[in-house]
Amino acid sequence: MTRQSGSPRIAVVGAGGVGGYLGGRLAAAGHDVRFLVRGAGLAALRRTGLRVTTDTIGWSVPELRASDAPSHIGEVDFVLLCVKTPQLPVAVEALGPMIGADTAVITIQNGVEAPEQVAAGIGRDRVLPGMVRVVATKVGPGDVRHVGAPGAVGFAEWDGRESERVVRLRDALRDAQVTALEPTDIWVALWMKFLLLAPVGSLGAATGGATIGELRSRAGTRRLLITGMREVHETGTALGIALPADAVDNAITVMDQQQPEVTTSLQQDILAGRPSELDAWTGAVVRLADRAGRAAPVHEMLYELLAARVSHVSSSN
Repeated sequence: MTRQSGSPRIAVVGAGGVGGYLGGRLAAAGHDVRFLVRGAGLAALRRTGLRVTTDTIGWSVPELRASDAPSHIGEVDFVLLCVKTPQLPVAVEALGPMIGADTAVITIQNGVEAPEQVAAGIGRDRVLPGMVRVVATKVGPGDVRHVGAPGAVGFAEWDGRESERVVRLRDALRDAQVTALEPTDIWVALWMKFLLLAPVGSLGAATGGATIGELRSRAGTRRLLITGMREVHETGTALGIALPADAVDNAITVMDQQQPEVTTSLQQDILAGRPSELDAWTGAVVRLADRAGRAAPVHEMLYELLAARVSHVSSSN
């Protein structure tokens, strides 16, 4: 693989669905990509590289730079932080050797609290709050399955400025055939995604894994979804997020356009007994609503049901 002259050095922390897809796209386009990954994932990347399959094609990057030691990755221009929220504290602790004077770390976790959590560890000036839209799943070490529309990533400076580093990373992503969104307000974009994701994921997990098609087609669960969306909208607005008045209507439209078999990572993880992002999704709605002086009864109920389920499973193992 020929590296592009002058392309940014990019570290990808995590080689799951999102990290594998984004890092694989960038590496396949010839960019200097370095994966920080452990265990079976590291062994697979070193042995056979990374493979990504879609509905119509499959492609692979047989030669990748990967390590489980941040010091071997070295200083980079950008870090794509692609771990789930339960792994975030450990990932942030590992960032030190990869961060130079001008390094930017892009947070693309689900939820709305990750930018502040990462900034608390490395400083706000090093963090670009971001979000990702892609349906990509790790089906095995070094093997990612992508379905639906091409992946898209949006990020910005905290105050929305279009800085040189923002433009540089957008250019690299576009060169790799990843859609680089240009949100006018990154916080609105994060909350708009959260507004849809939290109710669907929480209710899907609480119902034992119902798909989005099943949830939206039953009158009762559809009402719960819409009420949950309104709770998030009211909370965000009370906290000063400039969410549009029609945000819930837009989320309903997006929900109804999804493939009926879609489920969320939250319900997949909870049903499989894996560590989940329950606290960052459902728990965050409850926590932020309380901070805003609002009630969020749908999410309060769903959080207690799911937390009790997770606790029961943990104590049984």
